[in-house]
Amino acid sequence: MSLDAAFSSFPVLSTHRFHLRQIQPSDAESFFQIKSDPEVTSSYGREPHRSLQDTQAWLQLVQDNYTHHQGIMWAITFKTSDFPIGSCTYWHLDPESHCAEIGYELNRTAWGQGIVSEVLPTVISYGFTELELNRIEAIPFAKNSRSTNVLVKLGFTHEGTLRQRDLFRGSYEDLMYFGLLKQEWTVR
Repeated sequence: MSLDAAFSSFPVLSTHRFHLRQIQPSDAESFFQIKSDPEVTSSYGREPHRSLQDTQAWLQLVQDNYTHHQGIMWAITFKTSDFPIGSCTYWHLDPESHCAEIGYELNRTAWGQGIVSEVLPTVISYGFTELELNRIEAIPFAKNSRSTNVLVKLGFTHEGTLRQRDLFRGSYEDLMYFGLLKQEWTVR
């Protein structure tokens, strides 16, 4: 499957405990709970949503990105419930270089349950096998140790730190650059 094929029919994925599906307009309340939590959004340098309308506008942007082949974002749900507890995405897709950036977020009530550690390997494998990626990147804030720990655990290499790269809430934040190559994932 090529990158174009992934945009002709939304790719549904699953793990032992989770279902990864396309985000729907009816998910607005669930994602508002996530996007309005300042502790969640500060971990990736965004201000929280202030209204359900903010989240609905974001949902439209997610759909537009998929429609224009710019990104794929999955809602993460338990197999026993269709209520989204987070998301995982490929964005900054570069089909010429076979590269994309991966991102993820969870409702704070779901932190510390091994969800990202279970979901990311499936999404990564999909990226390398179905999207034909050669490289997957992740760029968390240096202070986001939960994220950096998961990336290291999954075999990503810390390739460098851009010191004071992002200004967020009056503070300059370091960005850590991680990369994972297809050949490294195959070896694991």
